[in-house]
Amino acid sequence: MEPLSSRRITAAGGGACGNRRRVVATKRRDLNKWLSVNNSVKKLFRREISSKRRRLCSVTDSAHRFRNIRLTEQYDTHDPKGYSLFLLPFLMKRSKVAEIVAAHGIVFTLAISGVCAAFSRDTNKRICILNIFPDEVIRSLFYNKNNESLITVSVYASDNFSSLKCRSTSLEYIQRGQPDAGFPLFESESLKWPGFVEFDDVNGKVLTYSAQDSIYKVFDLKNYTLLYSVTDKDVDEIKIRSKVAEIVAAHGIVFTLAISGVCAAFSRDTNKRICILNIFPDEVIRSLFYNKNNESLITVSVYASDNFSSLKCRSTSLEYIQRGQPDAGFPLFESESLKWPGFVEFDDVNGKVLTYSAQDSIYKVFDLKNYTLLYSVTDKDVDEIKISGSLQ
Repeated sequence: MEPLSSRRITAAGGGACGNRRRVVATKRRDLNKWLSVNNSVKKLFRREISSKRRRLCSVTDSAHRFRNIRLTEQYDTHDPKGYSLFLLPFLMKRSKVAEIVAAHGIVFTLAISGVCAAFSRDTNKRICILNIFPDEVIRSLFYNKNNESLITVSVYASDNFSSLKCRSTSLEYIQRGQPDAGFPLFESESLKWPGFVEFDDVNGKVLTYSAQDSIYKVFDLKNYTLLYSVTDKDVDEIKIRSKVAEIVAAHGIVFTLAISGVCAAFSRDTNKRICILNIFPDEVIRSLFYNKNNESLITVSVYASDNFSSLKCRSTSLEYIQRGQPDAGFPLFESESLKWPGFVEFDDVNGKVLTYSAQDSIYKVFDLKNYTLLYSVTDKDVDEIKISGSLQ
């Protein structure tokens, strides 16, 4: 196991992506035409069962795909007596099911009309209706596994169905038949069209966009705290693509490196982005290292033009980064061929850099202050080499 004070980066690459759900606020809709959404559903249905050529899905394919599926239980979400408190007539009508979510012995069904019901899988009886306001129309559901709660995204007749409102309710309260025990989310955000809210279960984040304030905000799915915000100036679209791989803070600058390989520098004073450290179009930054010996940031990158096979190191002074000049740095260890299984290891405690070139079969040790070569060792009869505290 390597010490925390050193970091080794090997010549390899990768990436990640995940599923997410976005709910977009809609334009103002006439109340009498609310159920016009059924027309779109019928169009999709006709498209899927169409006998025309070039269809990806057919009736025979569907029958074959679902031949082993058997009905085990059915729930009826329609209850005219239970809907007596609803102010909107279409909420009391029977409609098709749009979403089904199951978690911890509870089955949630959301109808196209906007009514959401919770059923117990133990008793197969309805527990409660999650519409806690008479004019509430639930648009979407999201199960938050981080805190075992259900998030409902709703619109309201009193607001002309123009703004999205989110609410989190613990499954424990729902099991008790207390859907009103939840609490609202993102109350400070104006999520009117074209605003939206997007839940990213893989990365544990929530992305909101307020068209009124022209701001994108990212929240933590675990406790709904605000992580950061970005103005929509010169932004066509923003998505949570991948998890943050590294965060480095030094001298009032915060560097964030995503698994996708994009590194950004932010000012801790203004909370605004200073620059992107990827200075080449095909550059994928693999790792960051703050060199306190000369107050610089070292980036370790791979390039598409090189088939992502070789590690390339670059040192950039924090002064230049603060000025928004990431291209003012200079390359390191250019004479080294750091292809796999080659590597570069930074030892902050001893102020050394260890490189291994598999092509030349040589280990080299450099000084972290000025990057001068101190000594080299061939890999003959050497299984592994490390810089210890007693090595000078």
